[in-house]
Amino acid sequence: MPITFKKTVAVLEGVCAVEDAEGLLAWLQSHPRGKVNLKRVEHLHTAVLQVLMAASPAISAWPEDPDLAQWLRCVGSPGGT
Repeated sequence: MPITFKKTVAVLEGVCAVEDAEGLLAWLQSHPRGKVNLKRVEHLHTAVLQVLMAASPAISAWPEDPDLAQWLRCVGSPGGT
């Protein structure tokens, strides 16, 4: 499973597909101060990206891939660094 939901952090890894968006949205809605760790993300489906953009969670770690990290920072995450 590409998303592991911990007490205060959702950890996304590998390829996050469209079917992961709903679970992430539900977790972020039930954990409004929750953070998202993107360190090991390789690809995000646009549905997952839309959830991140809409919820604006704090990002605890950006992707290791510098190009992906830069791109995600550009699309915005006003929730944190």
